[in-house]
Amino acid sequence: MKRIGIISDTHGCFDDVLRNFLRDVDEIWHAGDIGSLDVADRIAAFKPLRAVSGNIDDGMTRRVYPPFVCFECEQVRVLMTHIGGYPRRYDPLAVQRIQSLRPRLFIAGHSHILKVIYDPVYDLLHINPGAAGEHGFHKVRTAIRLKIDGERMYDLEVGEWPRK
Repeated sequence: MKRIGIISDTHGCFDDVLRNFLRDVDEIWHAGDIGSLDVADRIAAFKPLRAVSGNIDDGMTRRVYPPFVCFECEQVRVLMTHIGGYPRRYDPLAVQRIQSLRPRLFIAGHSHILKVIYDPVYDLLHINPGAAGEHGFHKVRTAIRLKIDGERMYDLEVGEWPRK
């Protein structure tokens, strides 16, 4: 069993609020708009990090973190990107990868809107963790914790905090 923390759109913010929420996870998955390599390094020093770059990330961050990443966690194939859309409104590049890679879990950020939707067309769970940072149009910061055990994904928890 793995306990996963899922965040996106930190825009340079990785503070005690996020550390407290993510303290018991085994890994952190970041769906882009990290803010800088320094922030990514701070997250990676806290917990093992898997991440993709986002549209606000600079060239150095994009060299280290690709726009898409596909991997296995337990027995679940995961596809993660920053701009991916959501069921019935996926970005064309995301649709291509979803169709070819057949993930069971698709994670995307960018919208700053928390969404967890089962997609029956592609038989996957779509997660957008919203925005964990202090910058952007959102009024509430959000993050997700999830357990993956074999093929099961369960105990999804949402963290919500007002922006300062």
